[in-house]
Amino acid sequence: MPEVTHSWFGSEDSRSGAWESEPDLGSFSRLWRAFMAARVTIAGVLLALQALIQGLGNANNGWSVAICVGYLCATVAVRMWARPKPPGSTFDAQWVSTIGVDMVAFSALNFLQASGINYVLLFALPVLLASVLGPLLLALGTAASVTLFLLADAWWISLQSMGELASRFLQAGLSGSGFFAVALLANQLALRLAREEQLAKNSQSVARMQTQVNELVIETLTDGVLVVDANGIVRSANPASRRLLATRDTTRMAPFMLATEIAWQPLVEIMRRTFLLKVPQDADVNLERLGHNGRRLHVRTRLAAAQDNSHESLCVMFLEDLREMEARVRVEKLAAMGRMSAAVAHEIRNPLAAISQANALLEEDLQDAGHRQLTTMVRQNAQRLAKIVDEILNISRAQAVDDGQMHTAVALDDAIARISGDWANQTASLNFMQLGLDAYGASVVFDPEHLRRLMINLLDNARRYASQTGGAIEISTRRSSGQAHLYVWSDGQPLEKTVQNHLFEPFFSSESRSSGLGLYICRELCERYGAVIGYQRALRHAVEGNEFFVVFKPADLTIDAMLEMNANTRSLHFDSPIA
Repeated sequence: MPEVTHSWFGSEDSRSGAWESEPDLGSFSRLWRAFMAARVTIAGVLLALQALIQGLGNANNGWSVAICVGYLCATVAVRMWARPKPPGSTFDAQWVSTIGVDMVAFSALNFLQASGINYVLLFALPVLLASVLGPLLLALGTAASVTLFLLADAWWISLQSMGELASRFLQAGLSGSGFFAVALLANQLALRLAREEQLAKNSQSVARMQTQVNELVIETLTDGVLVVDANGIVRSANPASRRLLATRDTTRMAPFMLATEIAWQPLVEIMRRTFLLKVPQDADVNLERLGHNGRRLHVRTRLAAAQDNSHESLCVMFLEDLREMEARVRVEKLAAMGRMSAAVAHEIRNPLAAISQANALLEEDLQDAGHRQLTTMVRQNAQRLAKIVDEILNISRAQAVDDGQMHTAVALDDAIARISGDWANQTASLNFMQLGLDAYGASVVFDPEHLRRLMINLLDNARRYASQTGGAIEISTRRSSGQAHLYVWSDGQPLEKTVQNHLFEPFFSSESRSSGLGLYICRELCERYGAVIGYQRALRHAVEGNEFFVVFKPADLTIDAMLEMNANTRSLHFDSPIA
């Protein structure tokens, strides 16, 4: 049901006014000021006309001059101090001060008929004002008031002079009918213009929203997007494209010329072919830069052309870093290989157990030393294969973490002390290991069994490269800025740069007899629990060695602590050579 308002002309549907339902009064305000300026102009012309008549020596009624002066003062006052406001649900004196003043002033001038001047046409101003800026009822009421006044004026004149009574009433009736027609047509035109303006505003709002959505999508794309015109001017470039096109450690902000850089010439050629052939292009290019490594890109272009040829065509270029594409392919291949390896390892496990059992039974019956040496070789290699199978299967176990494990809290110092002691007893490494637990009872998010697997892998890796001196392996914990840190240090030789870059990749090892899965499993476990693992060279007791560190996610993590942890994690990534 439409909302019904009650103006001082009676009940009226709120939608009948041209500008009533419009929340933004910009157009209404401009029209209102135009009408107020017209009223001031007409008042000034009327006063000047009265002064001219007085100056020519014609007999003039003093009341006419007074009315014109009063009308001019009233119009100037409304123009300067009144504020535009459409007719609402209550009595509004502002409309009386405009339409009402016009009706009174023009009626008084027409009644006096000074110097034989006919002022009937002036009534068009209040009729138009009511029709354009008010509802239909206000417009028709104003036209009816004017018509009634004209009929009353014709009747008054007929009482004073009995001639041509019918012609005077006919002229008044025709004038009133004309004002009714003007009121109806002007109001309908104003309504139509208001609706069209509202539709235009809605369309602009939708277009702006769609543009913002498109810009947001393009800004967040990992692929570079360039919008280039036929002159080679880049109209728009998202952050990914600016990063890919960065030269001399600087980036370009659109608009800029694509041909200004020599390294971008392959992109210019693809853009020209797109405009010339009017078909999409697809190519791999190499952006060569002096003194820098070249950047290999995969470029796809699409031509955006106006259907009616009213606008110029634009070439949209999509840039993708081939190195990142190849990296994604490698990751997918590694994932597929991991799944295949897990399946193969599961199938190997049972035959391998049968081989080990058969070799043990055979070894019990052999007496010859040469034969027992052969069974020992079989046992050792079977154990090695069993360890590889277990590590491959551990990858699948590390990736399969349920929701309950994701919220498990463990006391870090107690768990590290227990795991380190068990490992030292099993590997007879008590003389080489030192403990420095200083996490002050910190609890971290980690499953105890997975934390044990993480520690065993790091300790086995440290023992493999450490010396046989006392304190060759040091395990320490520390709590800093709400974060718990674990350090496993050994006095081994520095790792080569190429080895550091691939430390946490699967099946990578600097030893021929290693499966290369230990550190990869450590990284998978840490990522599952929101922890960060890395490698760095560190100095302990005046001895430089290899150190693996883990930054854990606290069990009682708050929002402030999470922000601080993210900042510290980023600093670790930049300050330490983490693979």
